[in-house]
Amino acid sequence: MSIVPPPPLVGRATELRALIDAVTRPPAVVLVEGEAGIGKTRLVRAALDRLPSGDRAVLLGYCHQIREPFPYGPVFEALRDIRGRLPAAHRLNPVTGALRAHLPELAGALPPSPQPLDDPRAERHRVFRAIRALLAAVGPAVLVVEDLHWADDGTLDLLRFLTGQPPQGLAVVATCRRDGVAGPPLGRAYRHQPDTANVVVRLAPLDASGVASLAGALLERSDLSAGFVTRLHERTAGIPFVVEELVRSLPASLPGADDPDALDRAVDRAGVPLLLREAMAERMAGLSPEAARAVRAAAVLRLPAGEQLINVVGGDPAAPSHAGPDSAGQNSAGSGPAGPGSAGLGSAGLGSAGPGSAGLGSAGLAEALRAGVLHEHPGGRYGFRHALAQQAVYAAIPGPERRSAHVRAMAALATTDAPPLVQLAFHARQAGDTDCWVRHGTAAAQQAAALGDTALAVEVVEGMLDDPDLPARDRGPLVLMLSRFAATGLSHQRVVRLLRQVLRGDFLSRDVRGEVRLNLGVVLSNQAGDAAAGRPEIMAALAELNDRPTLAARGWASMAMPEWGAESLAEHAEWMARAEALVATADNPELSAAVLANRASFEMTTGSPGAFDVAARLPAEDPRAGVRREVARAYCNLHDSATTVGLYAAAERFAREGRRLALETGAQYPAFLLDASAIRREWLTGRWDGLRDRAASLGESATETPLIAVDLWLVLGLLALATGEWEEAVRQFHRAGLDAPEARNAPVVTAAAGGLVDLHLARGAVDKAAAEAERAVARLRRKGVWVWGASLVPSAVVAFARAGRMGAAAELVDEYAAGIAGRVAPAAHAALDAARGALAAAGPGHAAGLGHAAGHGHADAARPGLADAAAFFARAREAYAALPQPYAAARSAEGEARSRLALGDGAAAVVYREAAEQYGRLGATHDAARCRRVLRDIGVDVPLPRGGRRGAGALSQREREVARLVALGRTNREIADVLFLSTRTVETHVATVLRKLGVRSRTQIAPPA
Repeated sequence: MSIVPPPPLVGRATELRALIDAVTRPPAVVLVEGEAGIGKTRLVRAALDRLPSGDRAVLLGYCHQIREPFPYGPVFEALRDIRGRLPAAHRLNPVTGALRAHLPELAGALPPSPQPLDDPRAERHRVFRAIRALLAAVGPAVLVVEDLHWADDGTLDLLRFLTGQPPQGLAVVATCRRDGVAGPPLGRAYRHQPDTANVVVRLAPLDASGVASLAGALLERSDLSAGFVTRLHERTAGIPFVVEELVRSLPASLPGADDPDALDRAVDRAGVPLLLREAMAERMAGLSPEAARAVRAAAVLRLPAGEQLINVVGGDPAAPSHAGPDSAGQNSAGSGPAGPGSAGLGSAGLGSAGPGSAGLGSAGLAEALRAGVLHEHPGGRYGFRHALAQQAVYAAIPGPERRSAHVRAMAALATTDAPPLVQLAFHARQAGDTDCWVRHGTAAAQQAAALGDTALAVEVVEGMLDDPDLPARDRGPLVLMLSRFAATGLSHQRVVRLLRQVLRGDFLSRDVRGEVRLNLGVVLSNQAGDAAAGRPEIMAALAELNDRPTLAARGWASMAMPEWGAESLAEHAEWMARAEALVATADNPELSAAVLANRASFEMTTGSPGAFDVAARLPAEDPRAGVRREVARAYCNLHDSATTVGLYAAAERFAREGRRLALETGAQYPAFLLDASAIRREWLTGRWDGLRDRAASLGESATETPLIAVDLWLVLGLLALATGEWEEAVRQFHRAGLDAPEARNAPVVTAAAGGLVDLHLARGAVDKAAAEAERAVARLRRKGVWVWGASLVPSAVVAFARAGRMGAAAELVDEYAAGIAGRVAPAAHAALDAARGALAAAGPGHAAGLGHAAGHGHADAARPGLADAAAFFARAREAYAALPQPYAAARSAEGEARSRLALGDGAAAVVYREAAEQYGRLGATHDAARCRRVLRDIGVDVPLPRGGRRGAGALSQREREVARLVALGRTNREIADVLFLSTRTVETHVATVLRKLGVRSRTQIAPPA
């Protein structure tokens, strides 16, 4: 039988050029994305075949659907065959010796193994460095990792390390499905490097013409009718693999052009293409019984497997009753270095049978390979080219035969030195062995959690609880396990549904029910960000945990976090004291760490002088993963709290340590929280370049956790406010928490309210500004954590003063000053000077005492308020610049300049110019335009900053600002209001933009890049 040729590459010319261009200009990171069967692997193979001739290593690694928690396997698999490209061992970086145990095939070509390290984190980092050094030694190289969506967390960590600091000659290409996958393919911790080409190639289904080209090439004919192509496109949805499988299943003799409708009928006779079963069934029918048995065994195993294992599972009489030591050349995670060909796949990657084992099973496997039904994978393993083919064959196997094959797979896999638990659980379930299924599934989840792969642990337990055949006796322990895992993971929607369903039943004991309910409340409050739903669950759990004081301590510590709920700080402090009293008598290091973590966060978020002393007591170096996971959570919370109070250097230190520990321990929720709050820190400290895109991108990945992404919505709202995008700003402020302020994160809600007050003031809606300020100040007053008011109080003072409520403005300043006295909160103290400046500028009667408090005396007795205001704003400006908070500094500079201008001080123009320049550097176009308008009014010429583009057709800075607002749908009148221009001037700019861009209509103007 002839070998089936590979399908032609159709309709991918643009994607192919992009891929080849990136790979030939290393360092590069290329992600090839698309649904199953879309042709990702085919595109990569075509690009590799077309690479310019030269000494370029091509390294291939594969991730697999049934994955064991064994990190780095795909990369080790890719590195096995590079021995011939390595320089002499003495010329290699000595650190590469750390790979000898992981790559025994290369042991003789590597330097000696270094002394083992006591710290597993340091050992892991050394392995990462060794892999990078090895790739640098064989460069230039292309590292291809297939099916990244199935990668374990360890492999993702390694790939992030490699792509974060890639060797100069390395191009990393990964294929990935995005359907149903939340977050970026390389994880949220991945960051694009400026000196590395980063390319995303997205493959869409073929259109009708593409389907026609592919079918015509496969059938070797050009007379395909339009009706046939239309039918083929409809039935296959344009997915190349489905097109190929269907076309290959058509009869060998098809009607010609004289009977075009017969081609349509041929498609119908082939069965339902999208299911693919009929297509695969026809190919299976042409195989001998031995070959069909091998194919069905491969379908049962699902993963590429060695010849001997396929023979055993297929029921070959000549095969041994177990896979044997020669086949079990791989270890699962946690059991020591992998053997030859490990690839981190567990026993599904079993090697070929030993000499003399070839028999009828081997002949059948060879026939299936020649027929193209099965394909050879690296390492002497065999399987399907695509999961769709495997599913089609599996569905056609009769039930009793499937069950027997799964029993044989269990027996074979169980004989290995390190049994792959996830696979064993799968086969046990399919074999109907409930006890084995529960035992292996539970062990697999525990092993994954111990290795930091929380996502896999949750996935395994969820799958078991979703199964209606799970015995009732096993549901309680699994529910409890799931609730514990969920508290450190990101995914929560299905978990919440399952836990609520279980809690409605009556099969849980009181203490187990209390713990499950407690964990549900924590997940709702944290991952879901829904404190209104989560906190009542926690309180209900506390009533059920009377006999379990240690768990009650965790519940009280959770309730004690003042950022959530409408209770006063005094109530939170009482709950924290309860938690500490309960944990003091418990010998539970993980619980003690959890309560201490919340105490540290409590102290930092309230600006306590002792916050850093408490943080220093966190056991960051504890050898227990559970303890370090709590410390990771603490550091991420401390980063958020330090950001809120203005301690940015400390926040960065907490971020570094928090991210390290979160990645080590698999604490996904704290890691995402850290990424989101880092966006807010970048806003505050003036790192606005590309910030809108970073915030929006991270927000798009928060499909599972939209309510804890409030930092992102806040920043997007503040950026929109600074550029005059009023409707967008309002929308984002409501997403940040103003839609339900009592149930959202209080510091973020307070900042969003401050932004909304500023927006109303900018639009001249003074009454709305004062009303919003009153609501926000009432919430802040009720909570009693005044250090959170830095982004609200100065704006609220202005709103009250403009509304004629000078008493309320003065009272707020006094109350704020008392509330932050003695607190370590630099942002709050800078804001106090800004608020005092705003109050002094509003009227001399309210400024008389402020000047003395600030230590300033003024000769201009007629205008003491303005002189005091200028002094306060100058102090605020200096304090903000030192933090740094450049946007707040520019706002204070504007307040100082306004006060000086009213005094007739000639320095006003200089300060106005500095404020305008600072706004301009940040990208606050609306604020910069306001300052430039004042300067024009007083006769000072302020040229706009030059853009980076040149040429007659390039837009100027002003034209780019106008083009952006036109693209947002603004009218000329609205643009004039935002940029402080006349409508006639805006009309002239719009006409120039249309001419330069070569378009006729405003609707054709796209936002400038």
